[in-house]
Amino acid sequence: MAPRLLVLSNGHGEDLIALRVLHALHRRRPELEIHVLPLVGEGGAFAAAEAAGELRRVGPRRRLPSGGFSNQSLRGLLRDLAAGVLGLSWRQWRLVRRWGRGGDPVLAVGDLLPLLLAWCSGAPYGFIGTPKSDYTWRSGPGASLLADAYHRLKGSEWDPWEWALMAARHCRLVAVRDRLTARGLRSHGVAALAPGNPMMDGLDPDPLPPDLARHRRLVLLAGSRMPEALGNLERLLTALDGLPPAPQPWLVLAATGSRPSPDQLAPLLRRRGLEPRPLPAGTGAAAAWGRSGLLLLVGPGCFGAWAGWGEVGLAAAGTATEQLVGLGIPALSLPGPGPQFKLGFARRQSRLLGGSVGVCRSGRELADGLLRLLREPQRRRRLGLIGRRRMGPPGGGEALAALVEARLLAPAAATGTVAR
Repeated sequence: MAPRLLVLSNGHGEDLIALRVLHALHRRRPELEIHVLPLVGEGGAFAAAEAAGELRRVGPRRRLPSGGFSNQSLRGLLRDLAAGVLGLSWRQWRLVRRWGRGGDPVLAVGDLLPLLLAWCSGAPYGFIGTPKSDYTWRSGPGASLLADAYHRLKGSEWDPWEWALMAARHCRLVAVRDRLTARGLRSHGVAALAPGNPMMDGLDPDPLPPDLARHRRLVLLAGSRMPEALGNLERLLTALDGLPPAPQPWLVLAATGSRPSPDQLAPLLRRRGLEPRPLPAGTGAAAAWGRSGLLLLVGPGCFGAWAGWGEVGLAAAGTATEQLVGLGIPALSLPGPGPQFKLGFARRQSRLLGGSVGVCRSGRELADGLLRLLREPQRRRRLGLIGRRRMGPPGGGEALAALVEARLLAPAAATGTVAR
């Protein structure tokens, strides 16, 4: 029988990270049967790989009202409960338990939920811890001095119950996003590694079309969770209304995922006074909109190609914002009502990234901060270097795939003899 692996992932950003690792793993072990259980949402990030025969999505899936962020508000939790999250989690738990009885390994990507389910399987498992970094609480005082003191007392962003699951007998691999976090976990008996950050893999910007070089270029990231993404986009565009006329025209690169689609964006853009424009050559854009002194391009799936064109990012997103600053492009964020990109999330993200993302409380503050960044190229470069250091170089997906192969798929791993 072909070897099998079950992958648990709990969010859109986690799905993208898992996908990079699984692409590399498929290249190394094309005979491997990869089964993916998205714990939050429908796992749309895996659709193309599934169509190509690299993996198969399994188990019950449902798009939750909170978008997987029910831990950030009581209202989000109540809406998820009303939508049947407990029944969904119960069915997912049963699937993982059935898988574990076969003895095939499990790879958990995310935080406590997939880690706990992997442990419950009873099978050998590995864990890629994506959201937590000790940089968050080590980057100066945060909004909660009590939370900072708690993390300082522990010496780790991860909690004691998570240490226990990572140090369990069946856990063969623990990988986290940076060396600082790995060192904190090792002080608590967890053999954590930091082989690289797969979030930076596959970001190969296209050459900037010459016709766009004269523009001041902004990368706009509104997120992918609907309808929150539409609200984020409208707030960011409203902030741009406060910009003064400039000698150079503005270029706004709205790099989106599959949602919101260009058709979903069209009514909003018309309300903002934009009109359809011809598509510029060489951009890959799906739609172009403009008004005097401003051109906005809509590009589903264009983030990797466009990210390197930007001078500054305007952000209300999670993973894509981290990737953007990892390419050396500082950003300004504008939190909203959520459920994901709220003020607390934005502040935490800024601390994680060493201030390379500046949190703004209003559209006026964002417009002023943008003008300052554009006038100060040295400051942009300094913040860009911080972002690069915090996110690390590409290559993490391949390194993690090699570790999964060695520790979860090798014959020794099945017998529990792999040294940790």
